Amino acid sequence: MQEAQTASTTPMRQNAQGHWVPENLIAPADKLRDEVVMAIIAAAREERSRLAAFKINAMQQIADFVDLSAEQYGVAWGGTKGNVTLLSFDGRYKLIRAVGEHRKFDERIQAAKTLIDQCIARWSDGADAKLRALVDHAFRVSKAGHIDVNQVLSLRQLNIEDADWEQAMQAIADAIQVTGTSQYLRLYERDGQGRYIQMSLDLAKL
Repeated sequence: MQEAQTASTTPMRQNAQGHWVPENLIAPADKLRDEVVMAIIAAAREERSRLAAFKINAMQQIADFVDLSAEQYGVAWGGTKGNVTLLSFDGRYKLIRAVGEHRKFDERIQAAKTLIDQCIARWSDGADAKLRALVDHAFRVSKAGHIDVNQVLSLRQLNIEDADWEQAMQAIADAIQVTGTSQYLRLYERDGQGRYIQMSLDLAKL
């Protein structure tokens, strides 16, 4: 709680409603609760800062190693789009640096939806209702006003031989725009059965 003093030097604290309350009118249980909450939050902020520093340092070490390998040994580590997998010498530990893309559709997705609707309207093979439900589900808009890229891309897995449908699938591909990337660090340890188990840094899973 925030504290203040009036002209009479009476200690005051601001409550959750924004009101200033004299210190001597606050119940001991409320004061103790405030101390517990603030102590835990302060410790959590320190841990968050340490984790952030750990991630930055770990990512830099991986990037330095990849650069060194490429320059001195001609070794290409990892997979596509910057993903890297590193193993300890004994194979017990595995590090994965994964790079994820943030994608969204531009205005061309509406052209793709129109082409798909025209295909469904033209077909009369009895599967229209199911396909319509699948398309409507894929193109549903979230509360934030966005269309799920992965849901729409799942339509491209349908094996439909139709020129208009194929044009619609191409329009979907053309409408994807990469708006940014995020790097993720995943740490694994191999158990007694040889399986790699992810080391959780999530407080809820500890």
